[in-house]
This record gives sequence, structure tokens and C-alpha cells, in this order.
Amino acid sequence: MRIRSLLLTFAAALLLAPGPARVLHAQTAAPSASTSAGATTTGSARVIVKYRADSPLARRSILHATREDVVAELSARAQALGQRVGVTLATGRAITERSHVVIADGVSSPELAAKIAAQPDVEYAVPDQRRRRAEIPTDPLYHTAALSPPANPTSGGPLVGQWYLKPPVTTAPSPRTADSSAPSSINAQQAWDVTTGSASVVVAVIDTGIRFDHKDFKCVSAGSSCPTSGGNILAGYDMISDSSTANDGNGRDADASDPGDFVTSQDVTNNVPGCTQNDVGNSSWHGTETAGLIGAQTNNALGIASVGHGNVRVLPVRVLGKCGGLDSDIVAGMLWAAGVDVPGVPHNATPARVLNMSLGGSGTCDAAGGAQPYVDAMTQITAAGSVVVAAAGNSTGHAVGIPANCPGVIGVAGLRHIGTKVGFSDLGPEISIAAPGGNCINTNPGTECVYPIVTTTNSGTTTPVSDAGGGSIYSDSFARPSLGTSFSAPLVAGTAALILSVQPQLHPDEVRFKLQHSAQAFPHPSTDESGNALPVCTAPNGIDQLQCVCTTALCGAGMLDAYHAVLEANGAQARITVLTASPTANSAVQFSAANSLVGPSGAAITNYQWTLGDGGGIVTFLAPPTSGASATTVSATPTAGGTFSVTLTVTDANGIVSAESASVTVADSSASVPSGGGGGGGGGGALGAVWLGMLLAAVLALSALSRRGA
Repeated sequence: MRIRSLLLTFAAALLLAPGPARVLHAQTAAPSASTSAGATTTGSARVIVKYRADSPLARRSILHATREDVVAELSARAQALGQRVGVTLATGRAITERSHVVIADGVSSPELAAKIAAQPDVEYAVPDQRRRRAEIPTDPLYHTAALSPPANPTSGGPLVGQWYLKPPVTTAPSPRTADSSAPSSINAQQAWDVTTGSASVVVAVIDTGIRFDHKDFKCVSAGSSCPTSGGNILAGYDMISDSSTANDGNGRDADASDPGDFVTSQDVTNNVPGCTQNDVGNSSWHGTETAGLIGAQTNNALGIASVGHGNVRVLPVRVLGKCGGLDSDIVAGMLWAAGVDVPGVPHNATPARVLNMSLGGSGTCDAAGGAQPYVDAMTQITAAGSVVVAAAGNSTGHAVGIPANCPGVIGVAGLRHIGTKVGFSDLGPEISIAAPGGNCINTNPGTECVYPIVTTTNSGTTTPVSDAGGGSIYSDSFARPSLGTSFSAPLVAGTAALILSVQPQLHPDEVRFKLQHSAQAFPHPSTDESGNALPVCTAPNGIDQLQCVCTTALCGAGMLDAYHAVLEANGAQARITVLTASPTANSAVQFSAANSLVGPSGAAITNYQWTLGDGGGIVTFLAPPTSGASATTVSATPTAGGTFSVTLTVTDANGIVSAESASVTVADSSASVPSGGGGGGGGGGALGAVWLGMLLAAVLALSALSRRGA
């Protein structure tokens, strides 16, 4: 449900009143401390700096400047900032009007960030950490060779096909057949009876880029990268700023094609940023795999079906190359994808309503975790009306990482086919919902992976193989079974796109509500497929946590149900309007449901139900009518200053339910305005201590609200 924090005009009233004066492919397991993201060694420091609005270093606008002027301005900023902190700084790329990367030798990233953050006109400075595509390359079935022949299969599969898109069943069948599904299947099949997606909805795939020439992709218009036209794949952009990481010979450019992210020992020797011997391996084609689940052509008698049915448009944004990607590039990619201009990069004429991020890294999404750029970005992206979906991560039941744990992000956990948490998936209270992540049941090398996720990929081991050369292939049960929360996330992102195809005026938090409210309850099996007792999932505690029974406290609201999600999008949407401009203690605050939406189905709203959420100790009931009764308008009378919330639940003639909450901050009516004159001789130009305290509290509250993005 949508939470609107409404800090009202108390500060303005104070300023204007009479008186004397006037911020597993899903994640790999967390790296060791010596190689963790952000542990930049001395000599290669990279820091994201954001200047305050009044900083003299950021007075010159660069938003619509030429690339050359942007570079010149950033260089000047870096030089001036470096003189202040006593470190020679070079500049990296811009992220926003007031934020960019600075680079230095002879100092570590945390040390440099601390020096810069101490400057009074710097809003924040954090290490430009490296995030990685989500994957589990060590799964024992990854290396086995090609369900043919049937008696003793060595290739192909899975027998159940795209089981995760089919209608769910109560119990997974045995034996399996081509018509089999599973308890955690998302039922996209019936969702397509409501909508097969709209070309007006764009989903950005923030990843490694894609192979445009895959035979199950078609571009909006044909070009050198994509030979087929008349489809739904947009050109996108490459946001990787470091050419050695990008592996395409240059930095940021308009070519979002994936050249491969393979890593060799030579890359490690040559100090390609972020690379260690643990990264040595073949190309993942990760962006092609995640994009296929969202936007592969459907009903074309070829390959796979996608959640978006080949109608939702896909915008590839390349941010990951060899050994992952930098926060600065990822955040810039997020902003650009949502239609927020990034200095030095052409305007995105096709902003995405949904961003899929099957990537991440460890850390908390706050100041301590160095994640202010993500928090900043989410404020702007949410304001632009875009939904962000991110993979929980695959560090085997540990804490959810960045960006899935960031405020406003829909974090997605991974499920086994029976609806339990799959062993590799992370979990925690930040998770919004869960979706299939693939699993194999059996673990013997050379045997079939029974329930993988099937998607588009490329046959190249290092560099890509063209479609004409046999490069367009699909993951299967043997050589390339796709497993991870990287594949859970695009199932949710594709469903969010279907929701917006039905009702495009929904806000991001309203999309979240429909995903969560329509979710299926987690099953509670007592044993796994082998008869072993199953534990209930527990909060992350630093110890690996394999398959366990999900709870809503740790795995989200339930299991993704695409069909019921789009049904809810076809119905009513609750919306609260606060009619009282400046709530004050001992005065009634009025709320209206008049702006609630009748859904595309046209079914009228038949019931309005209001409830008091958190009374905050200042409100005990709603009147008239009493709590829970049906009316389009209610009021509440707070007895003191503070904060309280109300919830509106509406039901339409088809039985579709929607809810929203509003939080209201109330001024204390006992605050009095000091006299500007009188016989006490209290005139003069200074504010009284109480008055000044009240003004300061209001300003700080407004500042806090701004940082939360309300």
C-alpha cells in the first residue's frame, strides 16, 4: 500500500507569522574481506561525491552541456576539490548535475571518501563500489554435457519446459510431463487472457547488455546490432565508463550489445579493475538471459515465451562488464533508464516504467553502507513514476544486499518449485515478494536439472557467436541450467509491466501493493522432496541457510501470482486525499476517497472502509463514521502534535480490493507566537529560544522528509 508522508506547512507558517524576526545468476556469494566490494586498494581510489546545492564547486550547470564542456567542468571541480583535501584528483563520469566520480592514486577509497565528506559543501562522498551480476557458477550441474536420448539423457530438457509460467498446482506431479507445473508457478499463462502487454510500457534491463541478434529477439527498428525489425527491443545505452571493464574498446556509448564478460588470468595480471583469480571464467550472457524472460518473442513457434509476451518493450542498459560494475555506472544507468537526464549522455526518449536489476552486492542501503547514491536515485526514479525490481542475492540465506534492500525497491527472493526458499537465495525483512529461482532436486553430476529456468542465451564461451553461426541458443537442464534470484526478479518485473499495461496511471507503490496483495500464500511442507525435515526460515545470522519454509517476515508477502496481479490492476485503486491543509492539534483533519480510481473493467467502487493505522498516541478514532464503516469522507481529531496514519480499503463490484495509507504530521496548537512589542521591552531583532527551537525542528523535519523522498 502507498505510504504518503505529509509534513505540512508548519515551518512556512512559522516563517510567515508575525514576530520580532524572520539527502545465480542473481548475486554471487559475498567475496572475502580482502576482495569485497568497495575495499579498493591504495593507488586506485574511486569516490562518488555529491555537492550541496549551494556549493561554489557546482554552480555551473552541466545537465545540457556538450560532452566536452561536461568533462572540462568536472575536471575543474576535481582540481578545486583536490586542492582543498590535499590530494590530486582526476575526474570520472558525471552521475547527476551535482554528483560525479573522482579518482586518486596513493590513497584508499574509504580514506578519500572521508576526506571529501568532511568538506562543508559536500552532501556526501562514498566509495564507488563494484557490484556483480547475480549468479551461482559453482552449481555442480553447470559443467555437465548435454534429455536426449530419453532412456539415458545427456542433453536437453527440462521435461517440464517453462514450468514457472504455467498455472500453479497444489503438489508437484510425479512423474513429470510436458504439461506439469509446480506450486510456485506464477500463472502468466492466465494473465495473458487479461493482457499480453503493451508497447507503451518499457522495461529496462540494467545488466551486461544483450545479444540483439538472438533469434527470439526483434528490435523496434533494424540496425547493425539487430538485424530483425518490427519487434520490441530498444537500442538502449552502454553506461560502463572504464574501457578495460567494458571489454568493447571504449567507455560510455550508444551500443548496449554484450561483447562478453569473460575473465582470463591475463586480465587479473593486467589489473582489470575488480578482477581476481576467482573471477576467471567464461562469458555469462547474463543480460540476454534476464531480458529473454521479460521480452522474448511469444507465439512465434520458436524458442521460449516471455512474461511480457513480446509486446512489452525492453530497454537494455549496460552497466556490468568484466568482474561486475561500479556503483557510479549502475546509478547513472538507473537514472537514465527512468528518463532522468545524466550529464554527457543523450536524453532517453523512451523512459522505462519498470527497471529490472538482477545484480547487487553486500551492504546496508544507508550511510553506513555507502549507499547514498542509490537512495538519491530511488527518490528521483520513484518521483518519475518508475518501479524498481531487484534480485535478493544468492549468498545462501544471508542478508539481502544493495540495491534490493534499498527503500522503494521491490526486492525478490527465490523459490524452489515446491514454494520453499531455494538454498542459494538470500532473505530478510526487506524482501517484497518471492518468485521461482530454479532448482535441480538431484545433485549428481551429469544428471538432469529438473526445474531450471529456461531462457535465451548465446553459445559463445568468451566472445559472442552470431545467430548465423549458431549463437542463438537457450539454457537447458544440462550444460546451461539457469538458476538464481537473477531469474526471480525479471518474472516480477515482467508482471509489473503487465500491471502497468492494464492500468498505466498507477504509482510505483500502488504496483507494489497489487503484486503483494495478489500473492499466493507460502506452502508449509514438513519435509523436502527426499523426506528430510524442513526447517522454518530464520533471520539472517551470518550462517548459511539452505532450503527452508518461507514466512512473510523474511520472504515477502507471498509467491508471485501474475494472473491475480493483473486482475487487481483491472479493478479499483484506493487513493487518499488529505483535505486539511495544515493539521493542528485539537482541530479535525479530513480525509477523502473521492480521487480513488475505477479500474479499466469499469466496475464501480461499492465499499469504502477506513481504519486508524497508527494513532501515534494522539488519535483514538475516526468520525463520522466510526472506524471500519463505509463512507467517502472521514475525519480525525488529534489531541496533540505528532504523527498518525489512516488506511483506506476500497472494494469494487467485481470484488477487487485495493488499499492505501496516509501518514499525517500534526502541529502542536499550544505553540504560541511571541509578541513583537508591548510594555515588557521585549522587542529587538532576535528570535526567542523557544521560537527558534520550533523553527529549527520544523526545518529539520522538512529536511528529513526530503531525504526520504516523500
